[in-house]
Amino acid sequence: MLTKKGAATRQRIVDATAAEIRERGVTAVTLEDVGARSGTGKSQLFHYFPEGKEQLLLAVAQREADRVIEDQQPQLGRLTTWAAWAEWRDVVVERYRRQGVHCPLGVLITEVGRHTPAAQEVTLRLLDQWQGEVRAGVEHMQADGLIGRHVDPDRAAGAVIAAIQGGVAILMSTGSSKHLEAAMDLCLDYLRTSAGRPA
Repeated sequence: MLTKKGAATRQRIVDATAAEIRERGVTAVTLEDVGARSGTGKSQLFHYFPEGKEQLLLAVAQREADRVIEDQQPQLGRLTTWAAWAEWRDVVVERYRRQGVHCPLGVLITEVGRHTPAAQEVTLRLLDQWQGEVRAGVEHMQADGLIGRHVDPDRAAGAVIAAIQGGVAILMSTGSSKHLEAAMDLCLDYLRTSAGRPA
């Protein structure tokens, strides 16, 4: 178990790695860069991450996965009116627009690898939590008669998350958020107009 000082040092290394990835992309980052930015030597890096760069990148991915949810609060947890959904939509777009083309969470499907069990677990936990928050919003709106009862909350939430991730993938390739905005807008338009459709 890490001491308070040890935990702080480990977190400093993780934060430095994430900052390097945001600025330069994951493939350009070296342990030397991380050490220089975090003020730690190579022996310290391997003390906290004995398996090397892959273990460090997985730690970054876990932290960034946590941040995905944190950065969308409190809006994500308050999807109870259409104004609240619109506000959440703007928060999501702005988050990824600020992030730009370098996404630290992208290490899950690049350096760490989508078939790595640990990386898959991080991704699954994130998606389950994120989808659960959106699903709760859909269910609340259904109870108020603002979303049609025929809409499956879990499938709708899954589609919204998939739309966001698709838009983010294009943003990372092009630097443009227009596809992300269009995907979210179409999903929300569908939910908004569903209340007037027969079950």
